Amino acid sequence: MTEYATLRSEALSPHINLLTLNRPDAANALNTQMGRDLMDYFEAVALAPDDLRCIVMTGAGDKAFCAGGDLKERNGMSDEAWHGQHVLFERMFRAIIDCPVPVIAAVNGAAYGGGCEIAACCDFVYAAEHARFALTEVRLGIMPGGGGTQNVARAVGERRAKEIIFSAKPFTAAEAHAWGLVNRVLPAADLVKDATASAEAIAANAPISVRQAKQAIHRGLQMSLADGLAFEIEAYNRTVPTEDRREGVRAFNEKRPPRFKGR
Repeated sequence: MTEYATLRSEALSPHINLLTLNRPDAANALNTQMGRDLMDYFEAVALAPDDLRCIVMTGAGDKAFCAGGDLKERNGMSDEAWHGQHVLFERMFRAIIDCPVPVIAAVNGAAYGGGCEIAACCDFVYAAEHARFALTEVRLGIMPGGGGTQNVARAVGERRAKEIIFSAKPFTAAEAHAWGLVNRVLPAADLVKDATASAEAIAANAPISVRQAKQAIHRGLQMSLADGLAFEIEAYNRTVPTEDRREGVRAFNEKRPPRFKGR
């Protein structure tokens, strides 16, 4: 397992990984090294998922998932250095979005700015009751640049996204749930446990099927209905010649749990 300076990667099972943003002394703020570590982690998964079937991402400690960009590191940055760092961050955000296996965000505290955008890049989001969210970039003279204007708007709708981004006001986990950004709100003690239980349910299913369904949902929603339906069938057809498809039918008829191998 690769060691990272700003991440903690823990195999909870052969198929599930717990990925922890690990800068608790800085509220898990996103600095250049964390951007590089996240990019490397998710690009490695994309190149060789192996037996990995689900990732749960959370933050170290109980106060912050990720407080956003590290403004201490950015203090005094030249325009050129800022642009260079942001290109790295752009690649990182795309790597999370493009991860072939499902990613569940377990938001355990503040998810501000880039932290909110990281959560929104994940396939779905669970949040602790005390978690808070915000896209505060316009207070800093910039704007969301990690998918916030796109992923958040797709989750909550155009008008709500404009309110969130234009005002830069924090909002609660309960509000995030009501608006569609968060799937479930949980007591802090149950957050990672329940996210892991969902990861286990995902990991018990045929991994090729899950990956193809992820692609069909994400890409299909960016197409017309007719094109999305056509893309869905292409994704479906890739599951037909698999051993997992044959195993699923055998297991059903033999009245036993399937043993999927991702082949």
